[in-house]
Amino acid sequence: MIRTLILTAFFLLACGNCLQAQDTFYETDQLQEIRITFSEANWSHVLDSLYLNFGDNGRLVGDVVINGQVIKKAGVRYKGFSSWNEGVIKNPFNVELDYTVKNQNYQGHTKLKLSNVIEDPSFVREVLSYEIARKYMPASRANFAKLYINDSLIGLYTSVEAVDKTFVLAHYGSSANSFFKGEPDTLVYPFGQNANLAYTHGSDSSAYKPFYNMESKVGWNDLLNFIRVLNNSTDSIPYVLNTDRALWMHAFNYTLLNLDSYIGYSQNYYIYKDNLGRFNPIVWDLNMSFGSFRESDASYNFLGIAIPKIKVLDPMELLNFCISPRPLITRLIEKDTWRKMYLAHMRTILNENFANNAFYTRARELQNEIDASVKEDTHKFYSYSDFLANADTTVGGSGTMILYPGLSDLMRDRTNYLATYPGFSGEPTISRINHEPDVPVMGSPLWITASVISAKNVTLAYRFGPDKAFTKISMLDDGNSHDGAGNDGIYGVAIEASDTLIQYYIYAENDSAGSFSPERAEYEFYTVQPQVKAGELVINEILTTGDNLLAGEDAVNNDWIEVLNTSSGTIQLTGFSLLQQPDSIYWEFPNISVPAGKFVMVWADGSGAPHAGFTLPQSGGMLTLRNSGGMAIDSVEYGWQVNGKSTGRYPNGTGSFKFMEPSPGKNNTFGSTPESGFRLYPNPAREQITVEFSNRDLPYGIEMYNSKGQCVYSRQFQAESFTSVAVPLDVSVLPGLYLVKLSTDGSVFTKKLIVY
Repeated sequence: MIRTLILTAFFLLACGNCLQAQDTFYETDQLQEIRITFSEANWSHVLDSLYLNFGDNGRLVGDVVINGQVIKKAGVRYKGFSSWNEGVIKNPFNVELDYTVKNQNYQGHTKLKLSNVIEDPSFVREVLSYEIARKYMPASRANFAKLYINDSLIGLYTSVEAVDKTFVLAHYGSSANSFFKGEPDTLVYPFGQNANLAYTHGSDSSAYKPFYNMESKVGWNDLLNFIRVLNNSTDSIPYVLNTDRALWMHAFNYTLLNLDSYIGYSQNYYIYKDNLGRFNPIVWDLNMSFGSFRESDASYNFLGIAIPKIKVLDPMELLNFCISPRPLITRLIEKDTWRKMYLAHMRTILNENFANNAFYTRARELQNEIDASVKEDTHKFYSYSDFLANADTTVGGSGTMILYPGLSDLMRDRTNYLATYPGFSGEPTISRINHEPDVPVMGSPLWITASVISAKNVTLAYRFGPDKAFTKISMLDDGNSHDGAGNDGIYGVAIEASDTLIQYYIYAENDSAGSFSPERAEYEFYTVQPQVKAGELVINEILTTGDNLLAGEDAVNNDWIEVLNTSSGTIQLTGFSLLQQPDSIYWEFPNISVPAGKFVMVWADGSGAPHAGFTLPQSGGMLTLRNSGGMAIDSVEYGWQVNGKSTGRYPNGTGSFKFMEPSPGKNNTFGSTPESGFRLYPNPAREQITVEFSNRDLPYGIEMYNSKGQCVYSRQFQAESFTSVAVPLDVSVLPGLYLVKLSTDGSVFTKKLIVY
């Protein structure tokens, strides 16, 4: 049996799913260069004044150049709380590229978040932490950038992808739902409520406004309802909160000792309400992870934590005592199954990054990439020797709170502590996961089985596509569930293959611990694709003449193919292929999903994955779409293609193929080829003309007469299996005035033509 493990993240661009990579701004192997020019020589003083008096609302206009691309009249301000200091040159920046000019962007990004690395002698805490987080949940991309202002080097910064509407659209498929940042107007510590999501300000939503920043147009009532349910109704929490995403966030924060988060002062996080009505927490501001922030963990250590203590910080500490409520974690881990899931997620993070020391290898790789830039940074807050040493050992001043733990030293002791923590060991072992049949038929049973050792309960979680919630049912070892003999350690259960895509994972637990398969569930899962039939996924439009409406990543003209999901569910394209004839070249799609009603754009430039390994001959050919079982489910046979025109279905998704104006990633509209008569272009012409008309599958003839009435061209054509036809004619040796006559379907149409 074939099981496909699918990562949920893929690039969703304006044209649909485009099989190309364009966004390189956050690639960690590329050091970005950002240059800001202000007309004000005292720009730093002005920015300080704006931030002091107007906070997030005061910006200074300047021109920005990113890796050579000029962005005019961007809006620039300082950002941060403890990381901003008046009079300091290397302060953190927030830059709005579209502040003055609407839609102005760099590779689709309209906002820059530049952190000044003030609390991290190693320089890699933030970038490394985001890399780890992205394995388990939607999280920002981050890398490094050299910042110049008025041609003077300010220093090396970390550049972090903004959590904004573009971010949530990419990860949650919407951007207009309720969206908040846990960011109090005034941070109160250590006893303050801040953005702790506790139901302590009454039933009027306005009382919560000083503690949360609304990123959407509306949503205060949604936030209040979420807080009310979270605090008062445990059984209803899954309806208002993505509980698994919350458990991953807590597991991440406690494993990496990221206390400047919901844990410490209950801030530095976002929550976005998905289309299922559940709020999803999103990590933010990881510059003080790996124990750099130790001022509070909201428990008995609310006045500060020494380095030896933080190494053995109890991940259940808040169940024992909270200086102020932390319901987003305590309401979850007080429940036995959620607590075991939380610890299972911590074990996965620990094993995949720290027990194997992979994080340290990666930290050194990042340091090597920025070494020269750190040396060059004269405004950094620590010495170059501190930069080198902090990957291993503690550096900093004499005070407890200004010591920065060495990454290796901290996480070695943290790993040893957690490895022996109750609930980290003794978990069930899940293996040999299978499903039958291998390619199920829609509406038929799908049996899922697994070998599970030392389990008390085994659960299958499944859903029909990424826009659905997982449904959970018990798997049985009773001898009647496709599981072999009873009590043999093989568990099974059947679900109905009632949609075009089935995603699932398995969770098992005993009295000691829990475990997942795959271990990164729910963020990763297994996928089964029922048999996709003809008409559910179609070739919707092709272009063979190098139209540059979709410029490829190499900025040249390419052929392209538009595929449309006409079904009511998501279709996973693993194993699907395109066959191009006459060259008989197969090309398989990469592992991406196409939601219902959405398009996927395929470059056909012959370069191979992720582009198609063939081109489309302009002279004509045939393109066939095959499903994962090798069955042909759609095809298009096309004749000579016209420059500037595509061949597409009209009506969109269901109709026959016609010439039309190219509409990549959009619904096809018809109107370029007349239903009666014909089009003749270009006119005047010099070398070649095209006669385009609706054929109706009947024989037709084309004639040309000169100004003396002499027939200079005549040809009869047989019926073709197309609803529209474009015929190219060579007129390079016939200058003069002509009459072009089209005879078809018992009708005659004429047009004048000038050849020069």
